[in-house]
Amino acid sequence: MTAVPHTFVVLVENKPGVLNRVASLFRRRNYNIHSLNVGTTQDPRISRMTLVVYTDPAKAPLIEANLYRLVNVIDVQDVTDRPTVRRELALVKVRAPRGLRTEIINLATVFRANIVDATPETLTIEVTGTPEKIDSLIEMLGAAEVLEVVRTGVLAMTRGTVQGKRHLPQGEPAAPAMAAA
Repeated sequence: MTAVPHTFVVLVENKPGVLNRVASLFRRRNYNIHSLNVGTTQDPRISRMTLVVYTDPAKAPLIEANLYRLVNVIDVQDVTDRPTVRRELALVKVRAPRGLRTEIINLATVFRANIVDATPETLTIEVTGTPEKIDSLIEMLGAAEVLEVVRTGVLAMTRGTVQGKRHLPQGEPAAPAMAAA
């Protein structure tokens, strides 16, 4: 079977060494992490990882099962085939001589991107969207010289009211809810 991208959303305890344990699991199993994004959730004791891994579909459940075996893992979801919102952020720095500046700015506008920095020689463009949208912008910037690209990796969240199972670490009270503004 052909390897295809699988997106896993993993809730973990927000403790030192957890990221290393997750990355080591993938290293030991000889899987390459294509994209990894980690940040805290609304509960500061819990971090959320979004991992994109190319694997054959038959092996995806094994990855999920192996992640569940890690001590600090709270929940694992393979959201590959579920309705999700997927976004990535990229900063793209291009050489922008006077003759191309207007064209680059217009192209950024078409992609609903923002110019976040300008120097006499360069423009830095911030773009958010699907990985395909970001790839398309970078390709369209071909007339300008792309000097640097920085991408966050994919973030994914299931659509609607579907949420992951949240099993709080043993013996720890739930964090207080935020007051409505």
